[in-house]
Amino acid sequence: MEAVHAPSGVRLLTDAPVDNHGRGESFSPTDLVVTAFSACAVTTAAIALQTHGVMLDGTKVYAEKHMSPDPPRRVGRVVVRIDLPAGIPHDRRPLLETAARGCPVARSIHPDIRVDLTFAYPD
Repeated sequence: MEAVHAPSGVRLLTDAPVDNHGRGESFSPTDLVVTAFSACAVTTAAIALQTHGVMLDGTKVYAEKHMSPDPPRRVGRVVVRIDLPAGIPHDRRPLLETAARGCPVARSIHPDIRVDLTFAYPD
């Protein structure tokens, strides 16, 4: 499927995974759930820290999606690790983590979905 973001014209392609009758040639819709959560967590944290002069440039995210083994087919668990750049002040880390955990997508994920979110600080 192709979705077009009307304001920008950016195109997004999706495909069903191989284990669900697709070709696995692009993100699946359930992959996008995890991607949206990851992007929202980092974006919301960056906005919260920006007023304190703290930037998150160089942040990397590692995300996994685990489908529920029980029907109906659905995301059962999301595992996300946010690897942050050096120099995040210790006193700003609670703000960063609270903002990330409370991002709009996090608040939209069904409570039956287990979300394991961790933060890795290099110092």
